[in-house]
Parts: sequence; C-alpha cells; structure tokens
Amino acid sequence: MNRIKSVLSSLMLFELLKGMALTGRYMFARKITVQFPEERTPMSPRFRGLHALRRYPNGEERCIACKLCEAVCPAMAITIESEQREDNTRRTTRYDIDLTKCIFCGMCEESCPVDSIVETRIFDYHGEKRGDLVYTKKMLLEVGDKYEAQIAADRAEDAKFR
Repeated sequence: MNRIKSVLSSLMLFELLKGMALTGRYMFARKITVQFPEERTPMSPRFRGLHALRRYPNGEERCIACKLCEAVCPAMAITIESEQREDNTRRTTRYDIDLTKCIFCGMCEESCPVDSIVETRIFDYHGEKRGDLVYTKKMLLEVGDKYEAQIAADRAEDAKFR
C-alpha cells in the first residue's frame, strides 16, 4: 500500500505543489527587508564591534602599557610596545590591533584594569586591502575620541547590571 501511495504522490507532483503553496504564502506576506544605509536594525547591548582606546577627561590616554590585553588575546591580534616616561609611568609607544585576526571575543576589554581598550557599537567599517584593517594607536584614539559619549553611556548602562 505504501508503495502505491509513493508512486501516486510522485506522479501527481505533490511535493512541487506544496513548495508552490509555500512560495505563494510568502510572496504576498509583508516584507521585512531593511534598507540598510537609511534604516538600522536593532542592536544588542552586548554587541562588540570596532575597538577604541579611551582617554581620561584631562586628555591623557588611559592605557598604562600593562600588556594584559596582548597576553589574553586568543588570536594574538594585539601588539604593544611601551617605554618609561620622565614621571616613571609607562605608556605605549605602539598599540596595534589587526582586525583580520581579531575574533571580537571581548577578552581584551575585560582584562584591562583601567578601562582603556573597549569595543564599540560600530560595525560598518571596511578595508580594501589587508593593511587597512590594522588599526594603530593613533587610529584607535581617534575612534575613542569621536565616540566617547556613546562609550561612556554604554559603560554606565553596563554598570547597572553588574
């Protein structure tokens, strides 16, 4: 009996009709396409995007060159070089993040004792060549300066949940 049923269903093209019915149902349904540059989809508060280096309110960079972020990075995407200043504090001379290696895990952000390196909500950045996605200290500080208000607001909201 099952054999006869399967032969009849294949001759009647039952699967094709089921597929056409499904297509017809979605053809006339409300569309959910987002016109990207003009419209943005809702973003999770835990989204991790482009990195930024932050400064203190007096303008001094926060990074103390402890190199914890470099040590904890599982992808080894961070390179830090430092030197001692006249006032016996350490500061970075080189802070590079290779975004082609980075897996955006957030471990660098969690390990930073002074909240210097953060991952922002920025997701629409690009590079045309591989070298374009190696962010230097200067570039990271510029991102931090530009989006400091948003970063500070995100940090304040995160503190509520901790």
